[in-house]
Amino acid sequence: MTTSFHTVVLAIIQKDLQAELRSRELVATMLLFSLLSVLVFSFALELDRVAEEQAVSGVLWVTLVFASLLGLNRSMAIESDNASMDALLLAPIHRSAIFAGKLISNFLFTLAVGVLLLPLMTLLFNINLLSGWLWTVLLLGTLGICVTGTLLATMAIQTRAPSAVLAIVQLPVVLPILLASVTASNGIIGDLPFSDWIAWVQILAVVNLIYIVLSFLMFAYVIEE
Repeated sequence: MTTSFHTVVLAIIQKDLQAELRSRELVATMLLFSLLSVLVFSFALELDRVAEEQAVSGVLWVTLVFASLLGLNRSMAIESDNASMDALLLAPIHRSAIFAGKLISNFLFTLAVGVLLLPLMTLLFNINLLSGWLWTVLLLGTLGICVTGTLLATMAIQTRAPSAVLAIVQLPVVLPILLASVTASNGIIGDLPFSDWIAWVQILAVVNLIYIVLSFLMFAYVIEE
């Protein structure tokens, strides 16, 4: 008898959240890396206000992408070290439910870092990053990063150097997400007309949808390798 899809998804999310609450390792590592990166950029750009305003969205998204790499590597390493993934594969459950559960967990962890970054960067750069539309871009961009990252981290963890492999394969794949997120964020932060940047938000949503469909279709094959 196969366990229902939503039951498996909720069980995986609950397991990951409980493990993180006990260890406080994954999000703390991502947040510390993000804090150090933002501080370095803040000091580097402090003397040039124009460059600071133009670079702030790039700083946000590059920091978030690299922080997500740390989180994704650690998240899948935990599954591998504890043989949790092997147990899930032996259980009578849908493979897509495993992907959905891990995706949502990774998304929540990465989003938590992004949510903390926006007010922090608002203070450090003295630029308002708390716009409603910027929160929307943050949600969509983080989702896209985690969709591709969860799939590719599952592939990378089976190699001898998972951290290096994930970085090599993730960065080119996530480039459309990064480009759309940075461009849309620049338009919002620069207070440009709505019509100048809304197309990039729409492109971001479409790219996310394509990546989600492809990842769900490919995960069953990736996990069995």
